[in-house]
Amino acid sequence: MDSFLDFEECIRDSPTFRLAIDQRESEVADLENRVDKVMKLCSRMVEAGQAYNSANQLFLTGLMEFSAYHRRDSSITNCLAQFSQGLQEMIHFHTMLFDQTQRAIIQQLSNLLTQFLPQVRETRKEFVRIGEDLEMAAVKSAQIPRHKTTDAERASHLLLATRKCYQHFALDYCLQLNNFQAQQKLDILNSIFSYFHAQYTFFHQGYDLLRDLEPTMKTMASRLALLSTDCIAKRKEMENTHLLVQQRDATGEPIVTSSSENDVAIEGYLFKRSRRKNKTWKRCWFSIENNQLVYSKSHKEEVMVLFDDLRLCAVKSLDSIDRRFCFEIVSVQKSCSLQADSEELRQAWISAVQGSIDMAYRQKVESQQLLATEKLPQAAASLVPQLSPPIPQAAALGVALQGSGNQRCCDCGENDPRWASINLGITMCIECSGIHRSLGVHVSKVRSLTLDSWDPELLKLLCILGNDVINGIYEAQCIDQGRVKPHAESPRQERELWIKEKYVEKKFVKGAALLHTEARDTEAPDSERDALGRGLYQAAQCGDLVSMATALAQGAEVNWSHPEEERRTALIGAARGGSLLACEFLLQNGANVNYRDQRGHGALHAAATCGHTGQVCLLLKRGANQYAVDERGQDPLSIAIETAHADIVTLLRMARMNEEMRDSEGLFGTVGDDETFQDIFRDFSNMASHDPERLSRRQFSRERGSGDSEEHN
Repeated sequence: MDSFLDFEECIRDSPTFRLAIDQRESEVADLENRVDKVMKLCSRMVEAGQAYNSANQLFLTGLMEFSAYHRRDSSITNCLAQFSQGLQEMIHFHTMLFDQTQRAIIQQLSNLLTQFLPQVRETRKEFVRIGEDLEMAAVKSAQIPRHKTTDAERASHLLLATRKCYQHFALDYCLQLNNFQAQQKLDILNSIFSYFHAQYTFFHQGYDLLRDLEPTMKTMASRLALLSTDCIAKRKEMENTHLLVQQRDATGEPIVTSSSENDVAIEGYLFKRSRRKNKTWKRCWFSIENNQLVYSKSHKEEVMVLFDDLRLCAVKSLDSIDRRFCFEIVSVQKSCSLQADSEELRQAWISAVQGSIDMAYRQKVESQQLLATEKLPQAAASLVPQLSPPIPQAAALGVALQGSGNQRCCDCGENDPRWASINLGITMCIECSGIHRSLGVHVSKVRSLTLDSWDPELLKLLCILGNDVINGIYEAQCIDQGRVKPHAESPRQERELWIKEKYVEKKFVKGAALLHTEARDTEAPDSERDALGRGLYQAAQCGDLVSMATALAQGAEVNWSHPEEERRTALIGAARGGSLLACEFLLQNGANVNYRDQRGHGALHAAATCGHTGQVCLLLKRGANQYAVDERGQDPLSIAIETAHADIVTLLRMARMNEEMRDSEGLFGTVGDDETFQDIFRDFSNMASHDPERLSRRQFSRERGSGDSEEHN
């Protein structure tokens, strides 16, 4: 229970009141000293943190420069780049933490001292001054003699007026001290709570970031283990090679390579005699390349051609000079004398040069034959298979930014967003992504465009919807309501309020059924709810993503069942309609993948009935129950066999075999998916996303018997 100054004791001006005043003034002074100390320590902590961030930023810059040293090794470069980006985001989180700490501690406590204490001090001065005047008036009134009636009356009036003025200032001073005592607890607790909330947000964002990096870390760990194994194997191989070379006497062995019987190439050091008058010998590096004999005097000089066409040359031993192991190469225009280090090397060089001369003549004959074959009819060339390397899949970031408006953050307009919401179909900056995470996954599912793996369906949603389309829905009445959208430099509080009003309260959606999601079950009329549900169902059947996003923004329930359509949901309608992206969009927004209508048909039954292989892949990937039966007792596999959709039958049987194999292996301690099934499943899924025309509902021949169908399957 707080102890405040008693106003009745203030009027009495008793010693108890004076003692309470002194004690309260001492407490205020002590609190001021403590608050000042906390603010100074907070400033030092923030300065140290900013220095840490600066040093950390320099370290990351050095790390990126260091990764450039291994730019030829893509595995090391990609690893360092991804982890450097994650650390860069952690530095950004630290910066936001220090900014929020400074606002929570320094600014709020400073406002407490600057808002109340100056006025308290000024009132205290007047209180002390009037108290001294009251003391003097009382003494003066007591000292006037009894027979001086006029003076006594004047002194009494002065004493009364001074006492009233003193009571007024005393009451005012007590009120301000009591107000300060009540306010300081609120401000101090609010400041500490804001600081702890900033800490909570910091660690929450860090946890989400590290959780997003977990797949990358697992991939890097497996790659690191593979590199470690390769490194050990290469070290052993090099040690063995080193031992063999060390034991071998290589002084007289030529460096000769041969890819066929007559295709001989050789390289090594030879002494070359100058053609000048001094006839000096210089040691050079010789090799045979493209029917030419080339040499270089040192590794710093360019390679020079000695004989440009060996077909015009002849080689022979040279024994007419005093130097040993010499041979001569002669052409029509010139000759050159060369010297090897041993007789074995000389013979190797002579054989290699002669073999190269023979090979040059043979290549000429083969080129003439090839020229003759090119005159064959062009129809023969069509028999040769045309092979081309597969086109690599584009990076998630590059694909996502192709959507309309995706080059800027959907909520604040900052350039180059690196995060996205997969259920809303928008891109955003890192600070807005932290706010989206705090809304919960039922509102926004945030992923990194650079750290997470992306399915092709999700990337297509970002390209088809995108920031411009979603802003056209969620900001339709923003201008009419006089609201101004925050920008990249806006404070976090303004962005947070905007994002909550935009996506949670849906204040700016045109024709929204509800303004507050908390009142969804009580305030929405059934007729309006059914109208929105019908709109969502029709849009899902047609695959109109924009209309679907509009219906969900206006308050349509994603699992609403259509009473005139056998209680089917929008997901079942999308599976029947054949839109893969519509199914993905509904699943990301909370659609129940295992809901079944009045006939017991779920989305997987509908996709199998209509022969939509892409939807079957997607629904299985999202956890659809392939064993669920309808009112006739048929599961999706039975329906696919009855309707004779071969691809779906193959896919469902492979999925069932994989699940049964996984269950049987689990009994013996090993649980895992069959790699063959995963490869087939991945091929079906990618084909459904990138080349759906190839899944053209191939059917069994209905003229064949049931026994033939089973044999074919």
